Amino acid sequence: MPSRKSPPQPRGSAPTRPDQGATSALAKQRFGAHVSTAGGLDNAFHTGARLGCDCVQIFVKNQKQWSANPLTTETISSFKRARRQTQIQPVVAHAGYLINLGSPAGEPWSKSISAVVDELQRCAALDISWLVLHPGAHMGEGIEAGITRVARALDKVHLRTAGIKPKILLETTAGQGTSVGCEIEHLGRILRQIRDPDRVAVCLDTCHLFVAGYDLSDEGEYERTIDLLRREVTIGRIKCVHMNDAKGVCGSRLDRHEHIGKGQLGLSAFRRVVTDRRLARAAKILETPKGTDGRGADYDRVNLRRLRKLACPPKASTARKAPRNRRSSG
Repeated sequence: MPSRKSPPQPRGSAPTRPDQGATSALAKQRFGAHVSTAGGLDNAFHTGARLGCDCVQIFVKNQKQWSANPLTTETISSFKRARRQTQIQPVVAHAGYLINLGSPAGEPWSKSISAVVDELQRCAALDISWLVLHPGAHMGEGIEAGITRVARALDKVHLRTAGIKPKILLETTAGQGTSVGCEIEHLGRILRQIRDPDRVAVCLDTCHLFVAGYDLSDEGEYERTIDLLRREVTIGRIKCVHMNDAKGVCGSRLDRHEHIGKGQLGLSAFRRVVTDRRLARAAKILETPKGTDGRGADYDRVNLRRLRKLACPPKASTARKAPRNRRSSG
C-alpha cells in the first residue's frame, strides 16, 4: 500500500498550497486528449483541432502489435505539416500494450526492449519529445526483481538509442496483477538505478493514482502525494498528467476510466490538479471513454470544457453595490 506519511514541515514554514494566486504558467496550461490516427498519423491534428485540443497523445504504431511498417517520408512530412497548420503542441506518444520491461529474462523481455527502441526512433522521426510507457509487470518474480528488470531494460534501450532526443515518461499504474509503478516509490527506485536518469521523466495518471491508494479527492492526501512525488521523482520530471476520473474507489486497483467529475474522484480532485502551479507545465491529456453524450456532444470536447472551467473559475464581481436611497430624517 502506498506510503501515507509526510515528512515534518520545517519549523516556521507553511505548506505550499496550489491555490495561492493564479500565475502566468497556469494561464498557459495545455489541455488535450488521446486521439485516433485512423487514416493517417496527421489525422490526429485534424481531430484534435475539431475537439479544441491544445495538445494530443497518439500511438505511433498499432498498440497491439510488436512491429509495424517503417514510417514513409510522405507520412512524416504530412504529420509535421499538420502540426504546423494546427499549432497543436506538445504531441505525446503512448507505447504499445504488449511491452513489458519488468518481465523475467527471455524473449518477452528482449522483444519489449526492441519495441521501445523502435517507438523512440519513430518519435524521433516525427519530432515527438515524449513516449509514455507503463513500467511493466514482474510476472510473479517479486517487486524487487521487477524494478531491477525495468531499470536494466531502460539502460539497454538508452544504449541502442544514443543521440536521439525523445525521452521516456514512466507512467504511474493502477496496481492490477503484478504491475510495477503503482507506488510512487517504485518510479523513484527505477530512476535511481538507471545509468542515465536524465533521459527518463514521469507521467501521472489521476485514475491510476487514486485506485492505487492515493486519495486525490482529499486535500491533505493530495498534498502528501505531491510531497512524495517531490521527494521520489522531483516535480520537474512530471511532464504529462493523464486526466481520468475513476470507476473504482480509492485503493481498489480497478483500472477503469470515467468522465471528468462522473467517477469516484469527483470534480474537487481535478480542480486541485488544474489550479496547482507546481503541475502547470505538464500537458493535461484525457484518456476518458469516447463517444457522444445524450445531446450529441463529443465526450472529449465535454471533458475538456470541464477541465478548462475548473482551471479558470468565473471571477467574483468586484463592482460596488449602489448605496440604498435613504429618506431624509428631517
